[in-house]
Amino acid sequence: MTTPPTAATSAGEPIPNLQAASDLLKALASPVRLGIVRELSEGEKYVHELVDALGVSQPLVSQHLRVLRNSRIVTARREAREIQYGLTDEHIAHIVLDAIRHARE
Repeated sequence: MTTPPTAATSAGEPIPNLQAASDLLKALASPVRLGIVRELSEGEKYVHELVDALGVSQPLVSQHLRVLRNSRIVTARREAREIQYGLTDEHIAHIVLDAIRHARE
C-alpha cells in the first residue's frame, strides 16, 4: 500500500513553510527595502538617518518601513518624539547582505 502524497516538496519542506519564505522574499523585493535592511543590519536607526543614508524622501522611507513592519521584518520603538527602527531577526540581515554580495559577482 502506498502512502498518499502530502503537501510537501520533494525535499520534505512543508508548503506552509515555503509560503512563509515566499512572503518574506516578497516583502524584501524592493531596492529601498533592501537598503533599509542593509542600514539596519548595522544597528537601530531613526527615520531621518535612513533618509540620509538612502538618499530618498522621508515619506518613501516611511511607506517602505510600514511594509517591513507589517511583515514583521522590522520593529519600531518610540524614543521621545522619534521612532527608532531595528531588525526583528539577524537572519534577515544575512539574507539581504548575501543577496547584495551575490549581485555584485
